[in-house]
Amino acid sequence: MNVRSRIAICLLIAACCLQGKSLRVCRAQSLPANTNSNPNDPNPIQLENQHAGARDWQLTRVRVDSGGYRSPWIEGYCSRQSVKAGETIDICVSTNPVRQFKVEFFRMGYYAGRGARLMKTVDSVPGKIQPEPAIGEKNLHECHWSPSLQLTIPKDWLSGVYLGRLTTEPEGVEAYWQSYVIFIVTDDRPADVLFQCSDNTWQAYNRWPNKYSIYTHPNGNQGPWANVSFDRPYGREAQYTGVVNDPLTVGSGEFLPLEFPLAFWLEKEGYDVAYCSNSDMLAPARGLRCKAFVSVGHDEYWDLRQFNSAVTMRDAGVNLLFFSGNSVCWVTPFRQSSSGGNNRIIFRGGPYGADNEYAVNRERDHGPFPHRGPDEGLLMGARNVEPVNGGGDWVVTKANHWMFEGADVENGDSIPGLIGWEYHGQPAQIEGLEIVGAGTAWQGGVNPQQWTATIYPGPKNNFVFNAATIFWAQGVSSPPGHTLPWSHWSRPHGPDDRVQKMTKNLFDRCVGRN
Repeated sequence: MNVRSRIAICLLIAACCLQGKSLRVCRAQSLPANTNSNPNDPNPIQLENQHAGARDWQLTRVRVDSGGYRSPWIEGYCSRQSVKAGETIDICVSTNPVRQFKVEFFRMGYYAGRGARLMKTVDSVPGKIQPEPAIGEKNLHECHWSPSLQLTIPKDWLSGVYLGRLTTEPEGVEAYWQSYVIFIVTDDRPADVLFQCSDNTWQAYNRWPNKYSIYTHPNGNQGPWANVSFDRPYGREAQYTGVVNDPLTVGSGEFLPLEFPLAFWLEKEGYDVAYCSNSDMLAPARGLRCKAFVSVGHDEYWDLRQFNSAVTMRDAGVNLLFFSGNSVCWVTPFRQSSSGGNNRIIFRGGPYGADNEYAVNRERDHGPFPHRGPDEGLLMGARNVEPVNGGGDWVVTKANHWMFEGADVENGDSIPGLIGWEYHGQPAQIEGLEIVGAGTAWQGGVNPQQWTATIYPGPKNNFVFNAATIFWAQGVSSPPGHTLPWSHWSRPHGPDDRVQKMTKNLFDRCVGRN
């Protein structure tokens, strides 16, 4: 070592010592770590949930048109799926007939069981009738609505899922009408848990204004025929209307029925959780600053860059939790909107599954597709299968596994209705993979398929868990504003202490609580 190098090291040590820090601490500052200097101090989520919750945040008066998918009396969308504190987002709203309206912005969380906190109210916003867009290439419906208001996210708004409740101001004796807009506040801070919303899938199934989802093109509902845009309102939750048939979700995508129960529970339990959209995961940096990454609900549509990010996170030691079903099913490339907005148009680009039979069959039956994704089973532990939808009970197969500790279960015990409405099966050949749950799902009560829940070790004392069902979150909580889904003559029963304990064991292992 030359003299110059020795001098540089001595200066670094001296600088650290002057600040009362060791060289080891100086190095640690560059690594993802819990920001609390004292582990007993409350984390940002615990502090946030000390604020008073709102008693009135749900939709009270909703009116949908004759098609049942939109609310032209008042509807809107946001110019971005996610935004950071200090950045600006446009809220684009149409009212027909023209009415002034107000917007109340709520952060969704626990808040002593109320489920939301009122963050800001904007009164007397001028309304106007905004045009239904012309049909574009591949049935694209891309609105070019002028912003009704711009919102700069205050610095103290914590990462979370935010609903803007739109309410018309009635004239004379008429009623008021309501709907939501939805956006995610994301951030870059180190956190224990990163909660990825499945907003690509919300948009894939969004039929606004009536029949223009990825599934409603005249050429068929499984091919690459349709483009869909985030520049349009979310209509009534429309995924196979028998699954969640609740008009009080209008404008909020599928967050309230399929994802909010897990977010509510995580915040109730005091986990330090941050939130992101699918489009925030096109690079792994956000996830690498967290201990666990969560896919929840119906997370079907992934850009290939999301897949690569998840592989990078797993290999770097991040725990991956798939509390979801039918996940990582379709390659979903993003592209810009016609006005230059990033990641605002998606389509079904092709199946994941590499050369597995079910992927080959999808290409044969619904292609040709421009893309073929890798084997999702080698990431998640279990795969998408055919048929992929149905319902059944979640059955324990490895009760001596640590994830069941304290759950009071034995092999063969079942949790009624927790499998559905889509699931995973066909476990992958991964060293150390264990099947912790398995059983039969029934499509329409007559067409059986086998599902499997799996867990396997990652390379750095981490793990990957696959619950193998869209409905897992239904077993942890039933917050305000939530309606139980159902499908194929099967339904989950709601919160179950066994599911809650299993979920707690998994998260506690992720964050080092046990």
